[in-house]
Amino acid sequence: MKTQMLLGIILVGIAVLAFAYQGINYTTREKVVDIGPLHMTAERTRTLPLPPIVGAVALVGGVVLLVMGRKKN
Repeated sequence: MKTQMLLGIILVGIAVLAFAYQGINYTTREKVVDIGPLHMTAERTRTLPLPPIVGAVALVGGVVLLVMGRKKN
């Protein structure tokens, strides 16, 4: 399999994941209170949004690479 076609398939896969998940969730721990022997932490869930344009660009790039790879054969 040619490198262009493989890269195109990977980009299409990334586009599908970007459209399906719409963002990446992660959890952080933050110190809320730190007074002498008293320590309190809180877990906060945060989201890193993935705009639909990221999926669209990956999809278009993947399709272009797949078409270019087919034309050379």
